[in-house]
Amino acid sequence: MLITSSLARSFGQIGVLTAASRILGLLRDIVFAAFLGAGPAADAFLVALKLPNMFRRLSAEGALSNAFVPSFAREARENGGASALRLASEVQAVLLFVLLAVVVVFEIMMPSIVMLLAPGFSTTPERFAAAVALARITMPYLPMISLVAFWAAIANAHDRFVPGAAMPILFNVCMIGGALVIPLLSGELGVQKAKPVAFGLLGAGALQMAVMYVVLHRMGKVPHFSFALKTSAIARRMWRKFLPAALGAFGMQLNLIVDLILASLLPVGAISWLYYADRIVQLPLGIVGIALGTALLPRFSQAEAAGDNEAVKTALGGAITLGGFLVVPAVTGLIILAEPILTGLFAHGAFTRNDAGMAGLALVAYAVGLPGFVLVKILQPAFYAAGRPGTVLKISAVMVITNIAGSLLLMGPFGHMGLAIATAISGLLAAVIMMLLLAAAGKISRAVLSPLVRILLASGVMAVLLWFLRPVVADLASVVRLLILVVAGGGTYFAAAALFGAVPVDLLRRR
Repeated sequence: MLITSSLARSFGQIGVLTAASRILGLLRDIVFAAFLGAGPAADAFLVALKLPNMFRRLSAEGALSNAFVPSFAREARENGGASALRLASEVQAVLLFVLLAVVVVFEIMMPSIVMLLAPGFSTTPERFAAAVALARITMPYLPMISLVAFWAAIANAHDRFVPGAAMPILFNVCMIGGALVIPLLSGELGVQKAKPVAFGLLGAGALQMAVMYVVLHRMGKVPHFSFALKTSAIARRMWRKFLPAALGAFGMQLNLIVDLILASLLPVGAISWLYYADRIVQLPLGIVGIALGTALLPRFSQAEAAGDNEAVKTALGGAITLGGFLVVPAVTGLIILAEPILTGLFAHGAFTRNDAGMAGLALVAYAVGLPGFVLVKILQPAFYAAGRPGTVLKISAVMVITNIAGSLLLMGPFGHMGLAIATAISGLLAAVIMMLLLAAAGKISRAVLSPLVRILLASGVMAVLLWFLRPVVADLASVVRLLILVVAGGGTYFAAAALFGAVPVDLLRRR
């Protein structure tokens, strides 16, 4: 098979922890749905949560990590670990200075920023005021989680993937703890009843920082804390790579901003329906796409530094095969079982069956785009490791234009589902462009096609079973029905995959 044992092992470590985190995140969202529902309070909190999350992906978790890890790996290879750690210290100083300045500016200008992100909130003053108040609480999470993600990138560069992958688990535990306080205070807080969750977010950031600091301290890799902004030549080169990477990452985030702005103009609940549909899609995306992308970046960086194109091709082929084996059946299941999934998981308490049905429409659209989202996560690191962030920037621009045009065209006839369809189309288009460019560069082999065909056949068998089984169990309790469908579908897929020879051997035999 195309999958190397080291990649499978790293993916296994990250994937297991990511799966635990995503499942815990699913529990968090079930609690949110029960206590907040899909009304004004939920919409206000979700807008507030967008701000630190979007900037986190720009600062450390996304663009900076993609620019930093290759530079860090090259510096360690050429000049030793001490020089690489000095680079990390210089980058950290600039990162903290910029992020703290961003927090101060945003805290002052928060009403204007919320109006920009959610103009539809202006028609409901209480919802607007709640979003502003909650956003001011959550914004300090930005420098906390950015520093955590930066430290995790240092650990990843040393093939220590477990600590960073475990950080979201702490986040979800703190958020669930905050949500459990809501019933005690909801009468006093009204539309701002998500405040306990917002404070739980800050607690999560502090805990994540403490744990990640201990990990790096034990490794002897803690960057020196300094606000001296003088940078070396290697750091300046890294920041020059960061700029196009940041603009590329901003393109991805701009899609989310556009969806948020347009969703705020739709009926109350649209933001929440899109959120809960997205949370379901994030489960396979996180376990497969993000875990594989995290494992691949250091390998690509080391291979590119050594000029080993064959190693890049082998790792990419293995990642695409493994990703396809896990994602294709997920797409099939999400499309056929969208409504049972959302009803079984979220239709309790304040989240109604109508909310589940509306979120289900968005889930079908997001699921169609899931292969594109996963492929982008897998393929992006190959461009960053090769020093081609400008290519990602251009692809991101195409994504943004496609998403904005599609959203404006489709939100009229299809409402919130139109926004999800546009997002899916833009993700698929980006993945196709990346695949073609990497294939032209000789970094993707046609050998990946054969296992993907077998995977599609196995998923087709599962789809047939689910299609006929769904009406048979329609009258059962929603949770029981969902459990039966998932177990039957999953069992059928793995049996068919084994029959067609579609199972990647490294899933069963990792060295």
